[in-house]
Amino acid sequence: MRQSSLNRRLTQIFGILLGIGIAVWILRGFGILTFIPGGIIWLLLLGAIAIGILSYAQKTWWRF
Repeated sequence: MRQSSLNRRLTQIFGILLGIGIAVWILRGFGILTFIPGGIIWLLLLGAIAIGILSYAQKTWWRF
């Protein structure tokens, strides 16, 4: 897989995880998704941050 293709995929995954995490957080705040534990929301947000850091590191530091 080429570097730009990998970086594009990581950026898409970052956006999807962040979007889902924020949407679930907002819906849980409104009382719609009250059955979802807070730990799941934190995992989604922390996973998005980890993928974002990995994407940044792949773009700037890794030269394969």
